[in-house]
Amino acid sequence: MGSLGYDDTPIIPGTPWHVHDGTRPQPPVVAPGTESSQEKAGAPPSDAVALFDGTSLAGWVGGDGQPAKWKVEDGYMEVVPGTGNIQTVEHFGDCQLHVEWRAPSVAKGESQGRGNSGVFLMAQYETQVLDCYENPTYPDGTTGAIYGQYPPLANACRAPGEWQVYDILWEGPRFEGASCVKPAYVTVILNGVVLHNHVELMGNTSHRVLTDYIAHPPTGPLMLQDHGDLVRFRNIWYRPLKGYDEG
Repeated sequence: MGSLGYDDTPIIPGTPWHVHDGTRPQPPVVAPGTESSQEKAGAPPSDAVALFDGTSLAGWVGGDGQPAKWKVEDGYMEVVPGTGNIQTVEHFGDCQLHVEWRAPSVAKGESQGRGNSGVFLMAQYETQVLDCYENPTYPDGTTGAIYGQYPPLANACRAPGEWQVYDILWEGPRFEGASCVKPAYVTVILNGVVLHNHVELMGNTSHRVLTDYIAHPPTGPLMLQDHGDLVRFRNIWYRPLKGYDEG
């Protein structure tokens, strides 16, 4: 392992870079625009489906199907380290997803050890959550990366303790039997800055390896990661989008 990443992992197809390559160019730093209040989340669109209303974890379960064990207070949920990932009971497919998150205000650790979590579409395609404000790490694992595949176009992180805003446009993969006939595509915006523009995923996301698609249903849950850090989430909602093959 290098100072920021790895040099003993597979080469990502079409690039000269290893998975989690610490020598891959860092995304440029971009100061994000101002957003909604730090104290209060904004209202979702009128047709949005609320996944977390700020008062309870109704509609969320742990990986074992039991009630989610994260903390809820003051309009947000917070990771309780060691209790595991949580995911929505509701399953959905192509969507516009909105998630607000906040790393701890006191920055501790470095690289992947600071404010680490993840937003997993269909419980297997990760957009990285990490405090990368003045905290470099391997580029395909930095804030907003499609983990292990694509670094973001920019580092638009706000300072630790400030709320960060993800807006994600998701098109899930399509399968015919065991074959993937259309890959997944994702657009990711952080704090008003485009990080990925309709990027084609190579498969599901994982650590230190390359992956391929494994057939799954057309809908799945949203999963949030317990990576041991006290990351907070609020104002989580989605709007379903008509798929490419639905008329």
